[in-house]
Amino acid sequence: MSTPSEPQHVDRALLDQISAGLHPGTAGPETHFAPFDGTPITTLPTCTELEVADAVRQARIAQAGWARRSFAERAEIFLRFHDLLVDRQDEVLDLMQWEVGKTRQSAWVEVYMVATTARHYARRGAHYLADRSVRGFMPGLTKTVEVRVPKGVVGIISPWNFPLYLSVADAIPALLAGNAVVAKPDAQTPLTLLWARQLMIESGMPAEVFGVVAGPGPVVGMALVDNVDYIGFTGSTATGRLIGARAGERLIGCSLELGGKNPMVVRADADLERAVNGLAEAAFMNSGQMCVHVERAIIADSIYDTFKQRLLERVQKLRLGQAWDYSSDLGPLVSAKQLTNVSRHVEDAVAAGATVLTGGEPRPEVGPFAYAPTVLEGVTPQMAAYGNETFGPVLSLYRAGSDDEALALANEGNYGLSASVYSRDTEAADTMARGIRAGSVNINDGFAAAIGSIEASMGGMGDSGLGRRQGPDGIRKYTEPQTIANQRLLPAGVPPFLSSAAFIKISNGQLRLLRKMGAR
Repeated sequence: MSTPSEPQHVDRALLDQISAGLHPGTAGPETHFAPFDGTPITTLPTCTELEVADAVRQARIAQAGWARRSFAERAEIFLRFHDLLVDRQDEVLDLMQWEVGKTRQSAWVEVYMVATTARHYARRGAHYLADRSVRGFMPGLTKTVEVRVPKGVVGIISPWNFPLYLSVADAIPALLAGNAVVAKPDAQTPLTLLWARQLMIESGMPAEVFGVVAGPGPVVGMALVDNVDYIGFTGSTATGRLIGARAGERLIGCSLELGGKNPMVVRADADLERAVNGLAEAAFMNSGQMCVHVERAIIADSIYDTFKQRLLERVQKLRLGQAWDYSSDLGPLVSAKQLTNVSRHVEDAVAAGATVLTGGEPRPEVGPFAYAPTVLEGVTPQMAAYGNETFGPVLSLYRAGSDDEALALANEGNYGLSASVYSRDTEAADTMARGIRAGSVNINDGFAAAIGSIEASMGGMGDSGLGRRQGPDGIRKYTEPQTIANQRLLPAGVPPFLSSAAFIKISNGQLRLLRKMGAR
């Protein structure tokens, strides 16, 4: 078994410094372990429900002063954060690898996305939140403006698989919009978020406007929902339903990015080399522990056998390893629990008649939680791997005799997060994309093109959630629209020098005139 040493760019002094940013808790310590070798990384205190409420209270006090700062002042802080993140990325790359076991390449993608998010909203956020003048009740006499005001305190509950991107890229627009944030990272990955918070403080952000609490989701996560003014959650559909219901009871807004069973359609005219390489990356990046990764490949029957052979050759060349450099294509799974879940899906499928074309087993000689990249054939609806999210390095292949059949297969189930279509005929691919029920569809790309388009929204349909990150919605969701109407000269109603009957007669005449003029 490969047993990497501790990371080179993170020492215990840094861990102590960033850990001090965690909100004090008395509910007992929580230890998390390195996926590379199962050894403990650190032990941190966890919060009670009352301590979560206290963290939100402190953030609420600080939020008032933060919101009074100009957007430009807040933006400068996050542009400095952008630069520090790029300059000191080796520290957080080490932390992400240490906490998740991901490859360094996968960790760097998170740095890139967070830096892009910080730069984009710092530069475009003022435009997205700008006051909007609208036609008033009485043209010329009513001046009406719609403004955006912060929600207050935003709660963010983030998962372990992308611990920097799926926490910090949500916190940045919330903070830029003038909110305070209280975040709960997954128990596996608190250090990555705490490091990012420390970097924001070094960039000029007041420490009090960004709190971090730790502890089990059913206690700490729900306590967060019970105290904040808006909640953002990324995780499983089952937990998302609970959070959405709790938020609904409190009449607060929420954004939920949940599970997926994402399809890739390979049409008969696809560039096979490009499609094979795209599928290998989309299925096995981050060891398949990615909400937008492809779990189902739907391949045109006329090219199925050729495509399958080329795909297997490509998958068998993937480098499964554990290293602090860029020498691995995929790393281990995050935990023994995740290894068990993935193994059960594959074993269940095989027992029910599916065929393992490659992989299909743990690789303990690589690491305690390593699992071989796996391709299955003959997966049918009675198998757990057919419609349920595996969230591991497992891909199932399906034949399609026509575009209509491929589209029907792509739309099976209740998920609708991400999808992709490979075809040389981009017009036909675009038509198919518009028929797939998914929040984002990539043409001739596995998943990155849509997510990387930072000005476009990203989120799910159906059981894959509600709300969007990125684009205008990614910052506006953290604000409330407020209408300010300034009535000048005459009142917005019957003036004192007219009777009600006369006023109504004049108003009816105005309605008819506006209709004839084509006024909106």
